Amino acid sequence: MSTNVYDILVERGFIEQATHEEIRDLLGKEKVTFYIGFDATADSLTAGHFLTIMAMMHMQKAGHRPIALLGGGTTMIGDPSGKSDMRKLMTRETIDHNAKRFYEQLSRFINFDNDQAIIANNADWLLDLNYVDFLREVGVHFSVNKMLTAECYKQRMEKGLTFFEFNYMLMQSYDFLVLNRKYGCCLEMGGNDQWSNILGGVDLIRRKEQKPAYGLTFKLLTTSEGIKMGKTMKGAVWLDPEKTSPYEFYQYWRNIEDVKVEECLALLTFLPMDEVRRLGRLEGAEINKAKEVLAYEVTKIVHGEEEAKKAQEAARALFVQGSLSADIPTTTVTKEELDAGMDIITLMVQTKLAASRSEARRLVQQGGVSVNDVKVTELDKMFTTADLNENQALLIKKGKKGYHQIKVS
Repeated sequence: MSTNVYDILVERGFIEQATHEEIRDLLGKEKVTFYIGFDATADSLTAGHFLTIMAMMHMQKAGHRPIALLGGGTTMIGDPSGKSDMRKLMTRETIDHNAKRFYEQLSRFINFDNDQAIIANNADWLLDLNYVDFLREVGVHFSVNKMLTAECYKQRMEKGLTFFEFNYMLMQSYDFLVLNRKYGCCLEMGGNDQWSNILGGVDLIRRKEQKPAYGLTFKLLTTSEGIKMGKTMKGAVWLDPEKTSPYEFYQYWRNIEDVKVEECLALLTFLPMDEVRRLGRLEGAEINKAKEVLAYEVTKIVHGEEEAKKAQEAARALFVQGSLSADIPTTTVTKEELDAGMDIITLMVQTKLAASRSEARRLVQQGGVSVNDVKVTELDKMFTTADLNENQALLIKKGKKGYHQIKVS
């Protein structure tokens, strides 16, 4: 191994906390088996997961072996970290389906052939545990006093932390122990909100096995206000093209805050750091070039080069030439529906440019809505087939960057 992957992760801004200084030496001198957990709470991974996936890709490129741990068991409890309410309980069938989808998506980024990476599911060992045996083997090593000081429980303490969720740290720590025994896994990695859970596992292995174990956490992608990135008005930014189209995915990264461009280029692309810094120094209107590069590179990794090119061309066609493209988000209505007339508020809600009728009204009143480049000022403004433009569409624009077209079926 030439360049130490630890230095790459540090230079690109991934690492927030590390349990031991010797992790760097370890990654420089031997092939390390490490794991990252993915609780199967939805049927697709999100933009939030993508940062940890990028870290896994860097690690695998450097010759280390990733374990992607699907949380078929832990998802049945739900991680209280960063949550103000208890997670909704999901059925075993739903969790299994979600875990299967995660594996399909992860396989696009991680090479699982010939034992180069491992896929595991903690349902295999957690769901058949004997509770008394588990308490005797694992529970004895955890101090309740210490657990209550953990960051992941603090937020929940105010509303009432259930004993059900209190077990989560023990289960995640036990995962690390099982993976250590089964595959020689000695390093757990995850988002910075996982720090307390990771410490639990590191400590458990050192106590039970008298062997070294380590933990690393990554920075969480947040806006300048500290809100987690990867959310839009419609909800999460998904890696599944059926849930978030490649065009919408591209547009999300094309429209991020100026101050976040360099950070996202470093974390979410493989561009050399000299280029990342050059793009990050661009100012004024020039920063848009850097945003285009970011959007293209991230979309290329997630959806492939062809989809990235299509998304880029669609965005340029819309913003530069003012013309329409088939890749712009589209809602289809019947000719009869549009002939009868549709008001602007209904159109805004139907296209999800507004989450509610009251929000749509506010946007119109603030002058932030136009149809076919004409500002809409009346709340009861109706549109029919007579208003279709030369592309036989109604192009609704919200603010500077929200676009959607209505077409007739």
